[in-house]
Amino acid sequence: MKAMILAAGLGKRMRPLTDNTPKPLLPCAGKPLIVYHIEALVAVGVTEIVINHAYLGEQIEACLGDGSAFGASIRYSPEKEPMNTGAGIANALPLLGDEPFILTNGDVWSDYDYGQLINKSIELAHLVMVSNPEHNPQGDFSLMQNGRLLPDRESADGVALTYSGISVLHPKLFAFCPRGPFPLRQPLIEAMKEQQVTAEHHQGAWTDVGTPERLEILEQQILSNR
Repeated sequence: MKAMILAAGLGKRMRPLTDNTPKPLLPCAGKPLIVYHIEALVAVGVTEIVINHAYLGEQIEACLGDGSAFGASIRYSPEKEPMNTGAGIANALPLLGDEPFILTNGDVWSDYDYGQLINKSIELAHLVMVSNPEHNPQGDFSLMQNGRLLPDRESADGVALTYSGISVLHPKLFAFCPRGPFPLRQPLIEAMKEQQVTAEHHQGAWTDVGTPERLEILEQQILSNR
C-alpha cells in the first residue's frame, strides 16, 4: 500500500517561521514535522511514499532525498503553484496507482497508528476524525452511528467531528473532478451524499500545527513524553 503526504502549502499562518523554510520542514523536538509521518508510515510497513510540494519544494527534496535514509522510497509530485489539496492529490495519481492509498497532511501531528489503515476496505474514502479543537468548534462533518460520514454538521443522528487530515482514499474519488485548483472537501462531500465515505473517531493525541504557538506547545508535549 502506498501513502501520500501533502506538503505544498504556503504556511502563511506560520510566518515568520516559514519565510525561508517550508512548513513541513519546521523542526519540532529535534526533527522536521514531515519526518514524524515518514517514520510512522515506515514503522507499519508503508514504504512507498509520494510527497507533493510547491513553496520552497526544493528544500523538501534536498532534506528527504529518495527516502532511503528512512527506509522508504519517496517520489515527488512538484507543483509550479499550490493546486489546493484536491487538485494536488489528483495531479499525483499517476504515482499512486489504481489502489486505495493512505493520505496524511504534512502539517498535523498525531499518535494515530497508520497500521489500522493498511488494506482498509473502503468504497471511496475512509476518514480519521478527531474531537473538535478550539479553532474548529463546529467540526467538519457528522459521523453517523453506522460509521458513515455526512456533510451536514447539524445531523440529529450523528456527532460533528473534525477531519484529522489522515485518511484512506480510492483514486476513483477523483474521477469527475474539475479542472484547476479544488479542495479535497469538494469530492468528499459528493461521495458523502452517495453514502460512500466511512470514518472513525480517533481519541488519542492530535495537533493541527497551524500557528507558531501550536508548534511550540506540541514540541513541549513531545519532549515531556520522552
